[in-house]
Amino acid sequence: MTPRTRLIVLAVTAPVLAFVVIGGLAGRTWAREETYQHLRVFEDVVSLISGNYVEPANMTRVMQGALRGLADGLDADSAYLPPEEARIYQAAQKPPAGDLGIELTRLYYLRVIAVRDGSPAAKAGLESGDFVRAIDGKPTRDMSVYEGRRLLRGAPGTTVQLLVIRGNVADPHEVTLTREATSGPDVTGRLQDAKTGYVRIAAFGPDVARSVAAKVAELTRGGATSLLVDVRNTAAGPFETGFAVARLFVPRGTLGFKQMHNAARQPMTAAPGDGAITLPTVVLVDDGTSGAAEIFAAALSGNQRATTVGGHTEGRAAVQQLVPLPDGAAMVISNGWFLTPAGEPIHDKGLTPSVAVDVPELEFGAPPTPVDLILQKAIEQLKGKQG
Repeated sequence: MTPRTRLIVLAVTAPVLAFVVIGGLAGRTWAREETYQHLRVFEDVVSLISGNYVEPANMTRVMQGALRGLADGLDADSAYLPPEEARIYQAAQKPPAGDLGIELTRLYYLRVIAVRDGSPAAKAGLESGDFVRAIDGKPTRDMSVYEGRRLLRGAPGTTVQLLVIRGNVADPHEVTLTREATSGPDVTGRLQDAKTGYVRIAAFGPDVARSVAAKVAELTRGGATSLLVDVRNTAAGPFETGFAVARLFVPRGTLGFKQMHNAARQPMTAAPGDGAITLPTVVLVDDGTSGAAEIFAAALSGNQRATTVGGHTEGRAAVQQLVPLPDGAAMVISNGWFLTPAGEPIHDKGLTPSVAVDVPELEFGAPPTPVDLILQKAIEQLKGKQG
């Protein structure tokens, strides 16, 4: 290895080494021979690129790709943030009011987790599982979830163009959406029939527990003796609000656990006075059920308080930590996650419903199916509880 190559290797590996040291100081888990073997291989690869690539390589670009790969190898919520993006993230400025109503994750490209009821994205027909391949012409292949969220926000009334893929990669769809201020209540409800109440939780906002309690009380006064709680396509809200709503239904026991790095599991339990809602309950879930909604569903299902009906959930319940790097960039690392009452991870695993319902995927732009198969099956389950 020439002196010049050694300098290049040192320059491009310094952020990785700094990240490893910071991680080691935080948790002492990096100081293992296996890790340093990988770092030696990494150094060899950088040297190989520097000495053998057909033209002088852009080592900054190479290094950023390597760091993105490190984060992608962890989970969809961990990310490498270049210096400019890291500064925006750390500034924690209030985002513009205009939004499209999309919750994002990463899987090669940015992928839609869920679409908010009545939002511009919902009106355009976007669904959970759609891939956003470009935002205003900017490819999302190397884009973090955090940058994607920032690009989707803007002043109400402004437009953003998305290149969306569903199913067939060879058939992308260009969709132009107009940003709107978030509107509509987090919780709505109705009498599904004379004795069945239906509660829709569109987002787990700060007042969601109070809103759910009020809506269930209203439906009970209207004659409801059983309850459907719909958290399909629900991904927004702080994780802790999932426990707050679960406490309305579960009178005692463990609702779940919070597991932080290098720390004992913290049980989240019901307290005296919890469990005021006693109606037989079925919870509707699907692949857009994420975060606080998953914590809520897991708490009720794990305590035999409700049957879950629908599809396998997203699996997104991790707590992130920002780790600054010496060059101004940063890594966002998942350093904690939430577990079910049985102690099983939710993150990257998701929840399997008690009763699975297979819902066929619709072509982009096709009208919704006339029959809501998951709702239909949930009503059948509820009538079985009543009978």
